[in-house]
Amino acid sequence: MGSQNFFSVVAKNIDVLAGPVIALVYPLYASIKAIETRSQADDQQWLTYWVLYSLITLFELTFSKLLEWFPIWPYAKLFATCWLVLPYFNGAAYVYKHFIRPFYKNPQVQIWYFPRRKSIFSKQDDILTAAEKYIAENGPEEFERLISRADREARSRRGGYTTFDDNYGY
Repeated sequence: MGSQNFFSVVAKNIDVLAGPVIALVYPLYASIKAIETRSQADDQQWLTYWVLYSLITLFELTFSKLLEWFPIWPYAKLFATCWLVLPYFNGAAYVYKHFIRPFYKNPQVQIWYFPRRKSIFSKQDDILTAAEKYIAENGPEEFERLISRADREARSRRGGYTTFDDNYGY
């Protein structure tokens, strides 16, 4: 009798119990694993997942009063989250490849207008842009020589002492 009630409660609240594990715990673990690998595919999967999870959460917060009228919403959210998270489906990567990337690479409609002036959110002359410009003008070999020369000069100034272990794999 007692175990039957327990299973009944669990079955009725599966979205409340499984939701945080599927939506937060496993993606946090997988994101940490993705940071430690060199693969871009898993980085893309989990970055896309967190963007989509944020959008779902914003949608939920915005339309919470309306969503209360749909008792199937928690189950639909759980199903969608499973599709986005589980490696078998790779849903977040699918959404990125078929919806986000085409829109980002070739925007047909400009949703928001941003003035072309420099703002606090964009740096026109950051280090990455400067490095890309240098490589385009001088080639990657010259860039590698420049980096190794700067590294040798920095090592000679500090007496060969390095803060970071060069053998550590990220």
